[in-house]
Amino acid sequence: HAHQPNDVIRKIVLTIDTMNPTVKNVEYAVRGPIVQRAMQIEKELREGVKKPFTEVIKANIGDAHAMGQQPITFFRQVLALCSYPELLNENMFPEDAKNRARRILQACGGGSVGAYSASQGIDCVRQDVARYIERRDGGVPCDPDNVYLTTGASDGIVTMLKLLVCGEGASRTGVMISIPQYPLYSAALAELGAVQINYYLNEEKCWSMDLSELESSLAEARKHCNPKALCIINPGNPTGQVQSRQCIEDVIRFAAKERLFLMADEVYQDNVYAEGCQFHSFKKVLFELGPEYSDNVELASFHSTSKCYMGECGFRGGYMEVINMDAEVQAQLSKLVSVRLCPPVPGQALMDLVVNSPQPGEPSHITFMKERTATLSLLAEKAKLTEQILNTVPGITCNPVQGAMYSFPNISLPEKSIKEAKALGQAPDMFYCMKLLEETGICLVPGSGFGQKDGTYHFRMTILPPTDKLKILLAKVKEFHQKFTQQYS
Repeated sequence: HAHQPNDVIRKIVLTIDTMNPTVKNVEYAVRGPIVQRAMQIEKELREGVKKPFTEVIKANIGDAHAMGQQPITFFRQVLALCSYPELLNENMFPEDAKNRARRILQACGGGSVGAYSASQGIDCVRQDVARYIERRDGGVPCDPDNVYLTTGASDGIVTMLKLLVCGEGASRTGVMISIPQYPLYSAALAELGAVQINYYLNEEKCWSMDLSELESSLAEARKHCNPKALCIINPGNPTGQVQSRQCIEDVIRFAAKERLFLMADEVYQDNVYAEGCQFHSFKKVLFELGPEYSDNVELASFHSTSKCYMGECGFRGGYMEVINMDAEVQAQLSKLVSVRLCPPVPGQALMDLVVNSPQPGEPSHITFMKERTATLSLLAEKAKLTEQILNTVPGITCNPVQGAMYSFPNISLPEKSIKEAKALGQAPDMFYCMKLLEETGICLVPGSGFGQKDGTYHFRMTILPPTDKLKILLAKVKEFHQKFTQQYS
């Protein structure tokens, strides 16, 4: 039995030094170290470890159903029928749900949602999406061939960024993203090795976009890269603002003048709560500005089944619409999506129901409207509650949560805690959120995970927990902040 000589050390092919370097640059705070620690604490609680709290409250991610939001009955009925068509023979489902299911199943290979679909998505679903966009935008035409069904909006966003990125050195593609931003953008740009161009939202003016800020950030970026795209999240994540029509016009004119490809992330389009605020789609405003803009400005916009009143994150349904895209590039886009075969078919079915919900006179309409309204008005109530309670805490200021599902309050941290955090090599608001988690079981994401002006600190907190739980959560945050401030003063 021959022994291996000691000098033959097993060489690993894939090490941290030989792996893809761009992957190491990827960070995604919404599921980052703080959430990993939260999961560890949950495990410790299950094993009987004593803590000053009995449960972990996760307010770190916009995962509506996990926080107790109820699914829409009609959506789930149709999805149940689609995944088990035998149920079409039962009497337990309303006729309109059965008809939707039959229509979707007829469009599936072999009448099964287990079959692949066309790469761009099921034909009749794309037609329904196009009709929905036309209704939403007051009759602006939409061509189903410009609609791509995607695996959640994230997949569409990453695909578009992939198409845009090229060049080396000073000609490397730059992409403008708002700070604070949803970290999907920074993560995707890091992975693609593109240049991230930051433009700061104005916290003093309820996180609005500032044209002069866009201009100076673009001018600065042109010195070292080739800026090609501008990303907008409206309603905002993590900042919850809803953009005014005027602001959207300004952004479109800016993009036209500077020749930038626009990417509008509009996944929170039904989540608008504040008086006097209204969702305007970039596409609608683009067409209202007339052919000088609507024939020339390139735009990709994104929507999803994960947010709004649906909250169906796990189905990974979404779509993107591209406008004024070069025909040859669009052929390349179709090729690129075909490599991934197709988005999940149950997610496509769900997207179809979202854009084609029960109509007046159909048996499910009254229940559907009741559920939709209840879900959205509850969120509106919680948006107000969150803003009001956070603003009673000395050292915390919170802008109105006009839309989406997060508050992003500004927290003032004592100098001593900032020093201690830096000594530990941690961002000061990460240090704060870690302490909050260890002492109260509340899981929030620090502002540093989204980006913020130097010297300011924030956290993002979802408004999704049930009202009674949200009140407890806010009371605990208030108590913790006062204790923390004393401890480090």
